[in-house]
Amino acid sequence: MADPIAEEVAGACVDAGGSAIGMPQLCFDWWGNQIFWLVITLVVIYFVLSKIALPRIASVLAERQGTITNDIAAAEDLKQKAADAENAYDKALADARAEAQSIAQAARDDIRADLDKAIAKADEEIAAKTADSEKAIAEIRASAMENVEAVAKDTAEAIVTALGGTADSSAIEAAVASRVKG
Repeated sequence: MADPIAEEVAGACVDAGGSAIGMPQLCFDWWGNQIFWLVITLVVIYFVLSKIALPRIASVLAERQGTITNDIAAAEDLKQKAADAENAYDKALADARAEAQSIAQAARDDIRADLDKAIAKADEEIAAKTADSEKAIAEIRASAMENVEAVAKDTAEAIVTALGGTADSSAIEAAVASRVKG
C-alpha cells in the first residue's frame, strides 16, 4: 500500500507525464519546508557566529589594534630618542670642531713662534755673514787698491823707461798717489 503523504509530496510540482517541472526551490508547495529549514539554519549560524567566531575575531582585532598602538607609541619614543641622539651628536660634533680649531690655532701659534725664532736666528746669521763679507770685501778692496797702486807704479815706470826716460820712483809714487786719491 502506498503512503498518501509520500504520494502527495511526490505529486507536487510534477507535470502530467510524471517529470519534475523546473527547479524544486521554486515549487510553491515546498516553500514552507524550505523557509522552516532556512530559519533554523540562519539561527544556528547566528548563534555560532555570535558566540564563537565573532568574539574570537573581535579579540584578534583588539589585540592587533593594541599591538599597532603600542608599536606607534614605541616608534614615537624611538623617534624622539633618535632626535635627542642627533642633537647630542651635533653638539658633540660642534664641540669637537671648536676643540680642533683651538688645537689648530695653538699649533699655528707654536709654529709661528718657532718660525719667528728661526727667522730671527737666520737674520742674525745673515747679519754676521754680511758683516764678515763686508769686512772681507773691504780687505779685498784695500788689497786691490794696493795692488792697483803697485801695478800703476810698475806700469808708469815701464812706460817712462819705454819712452826713453829715467824713472824717478818718488815722482812716480807721487803721481800715482794723486791719481788714486782722485
